[in-house]
Amino acid sequence: MYSFPKSLVILALLLSAAVCSAGEPPAPQSTINPAATQTQKYPKVVLFSTSWCPHCKEAKEYFTKNNIPFINRDVELDPSAMEMLTGKYKSQGVPVLVLGDDKVIIKGFSKERFEKAVQDLKK
Repeated sequence: MYSFPKSLVILALLLSAAVCSAGEPPAPQSTINPAATQTQKYPKVVLFSTSWCPHCKEAKEYFTKNNIPFINRDVELDPSAMEMLTGKYKSQGVPVLVLGDDKVIIKGFSKERFEKAVQDLKK
C-alpha cells in the first residue's frame, strides 16, 4: 500500500478548502444602532489588571454582569500597560480603573466607588 507524504495531503486539503470558499460572498457586516451608542450610561472605562488578582476578577465580573463596556489591560501581558500603570498612574498595584479619558482614576475596586465616580462624571 502506498502512503502519501503528510505535506502533500495538507496541501491538497488547503487547496480544496480555498476552492470551496472562493465562490462564497463575504459575510455581511453587523449594523450599529446609532441611538445605542449615543445614549451610553457609562464613560470610557479602562481596567488595568492581572489574571490572578481577585479584585480584578470582581471588577470584570461586575462590568460583564451589568453590561458595562470596558477595556481590560493586563499589565503582565502588555508591557505598555505596565508602563502606564507605574508611570502615568503612579501605581504599583492592581486593579486601577481609569474613567472618561483620565478624568477619574480609581485605585482598587468597589462597586460603590465606581458608581459614585460615574455619577460625579455625569454632573
